[in-house]
Amino acid sequence: MRRTNFDMDALRSFCEGVDLGSFAKAADRLGRSTSAISMQMKKLEGQAGTDLLRKSGRGLELTPAGETLLGYARRILDLNDEARTALAGLELAGTVRLGLQEDFGERLLPNVLGRFMRSHPDLQIEAVIARNSELVAQLQAGKIDLALAWHTGLDLPYADLLGEYPMRWVGAAAHDPVVEPVRLVVLQAPCLMRKAATDALDRAGIPWRVVYTSASLAGIWAAVAAGLGVTVRTSLGLPGDVRVLDGLPALPGIRLALYSGAATPTPACERMRALIREHVVAAPG
Repeated sequence: MRRTNFDMDALRSFCEGVDLGSFAKAADRLGRSTSAISMQMKKLEGQAGTDLLRKSGRGLELTPAGETLLGYARRILDLNDEARTALAGLELAGTVRLGLQEDFGERLLPNVLGRFMRSHPDLQIEAVIARNSELVAQLQAGKIDLALAWHTGLDLPYADLLGEYPMRWVGAAAHDPVVEPVRLVVLQAPCLMRKAATDALDRAGIPWRVVYTSASLAGIWAAVAAGLGVTVRTSLGLPGDVRVLDGLPALPGIRLALYSGAATPTPACERMRALIREHVVAAPG
């Protein structure tokens, strides 16, 4: 039986189109024409022997086969890219000092850092997980090289804005209906999301009270999961025992930035920065 070898370029276009929600946007990012991307999708469906996409209104959505292939495609491309960077970066050495906002520690550490270390086993990573203010202070003091943090509006140099993410009301996975006054679980002030929560409730004329304050995000998740109250975060990095809630006032978006401590990062820091950007941009918001 003849084996099928999926076209790598077609798989990459497929993943980009799904991640961006548009194959026209994927064409722009990959430097191809829209018709070329369409041809790649037809080729990929031919190799798969089934439809991967179907029309949904004005756009396209994945078929069950498309959902299945997407998971494999991501793994295939990850391995391809790991092999490429491992061969291209054999001379990378030294230490990368990385700071992560608490929302991203659990998800990024095993994924991005695992890929990084498999490709560059001689490099050392020093990771710091902390709140925004501490990460910014450490970056300014030269104690870390990179920081993935919420953009606070500070005029910091060498900031790469990765996107804007809507803030969400979050409660326990098995939550009771929200009643007034709204019980808030919040981080210690100052906190951008704490302020967004109280401002939104004040504008809507909804009474509220703070029932639990924590110095860490882990404490917030424990309190919310226990049903003590609701909090405000983005959908990035939510644990499994909480969920996004509807029915409360609309919230603004918040921008995410990847800060560098130098105008010209070391090759190792530049590689880490590229991996983080790739992972965050592909993540659903």
